[in-house]
Amino acid sequence: MTRPKVHVKKGDTVMVITGKDKGKTGKVIRVIPAKHRVVVEGVNIVKKHVRPNPQNQQGGIIEMEAPIDSSNVMLVCTKCGRPTRIARRFLEDGTKVRACKKCGEIID
Repeated sequence: MTRPKVHVKKGDTVMVITGKDKGKTGKVIRVIPAKHRVVVEGVNIVKKHVRPNPQNQQGGIIEMEAPIDSSNVMLVCTKCGRPTRIARRFLEDGTKVRACKKCGEIID
């Protein structure tokens, strides 16, 4: 069984293009390729009830980012600063890289 491909990587800056957080930008904290989902900083904030434990002595209600589907985010180009689709290109030495569809700048 092959793993599904996710078009963004950890550390990429992305913009949410649909849903309740439409228009927000943030950094990808975590990628879950098996479920085709990503966790973005400051997006899809949910409240979670936690019991007291060694890491959290107090317990209570904490706010955290929940995963969203990777199809709901677009990569933001570092050069032109606009959300863009990704082109895959091969360099002269044969390595595959991601490039901006709008300005042609190499992202990786």
